[in-house]
Amino acid sequence: MTEADSSSNDVWRPHVTVACVVADGDRYLMVEEEVNGQVAYNQPAGHLDDCESLLQAAVRETREETGWTVALTHLIGIHQWRSKEHGDVVLRFSFAAKPLSHDPQQPLDTGIRRALWLTRGEIAGLGDHLRSPMVLMSIDDWLAGQRLPLSLVANLMPGGGQP
Repeated sequence: MTEADSSSNDVWRPHVTVACVVADGDRYLMVEEEVNGQVAYNQPAGHLDDCESLLQAAVRETREETGWTVALTHLIGIHQWRSKEHGDVVLRFSFAAKPLSHDPQQPLDTGIRRALWLTRGEIAGLGDHLRSPMVLMSIDDWLAGQRLPLSLVANLMPGGGQP
């Protein structure tokens, strides 16, 4: 492959996203959002921005979507899935985080209706209203004890350190 070929715009790229499983006892921080005119439920999650580390993105998305400041504790897993919403592949890095503080006055991201705390049973009961199967998979992985060190997620870009 030549240099011109490698910089072509037709190179396939997945959507790189982050999500946080934030537990408080037996409840998990969730967002209720509107997606294509439908109500959906997800963990605080979103896309990785340019020049941002995965860790920074996870903390930022949680704050923007819920008003909660969190501290990441572990990488839970990396999940790959083809979205039914847009048909593209999503590569999701799911992190465990502990809640630190909440700013109830912070405006939430566009499309987010509210943040709420639900049990695993309540989340499972949402069925088709879950944004993706990765929502419950991340919680179940966390409940099963899957906790990987954050040091596995390296960032070599300037300014791309810890959140």
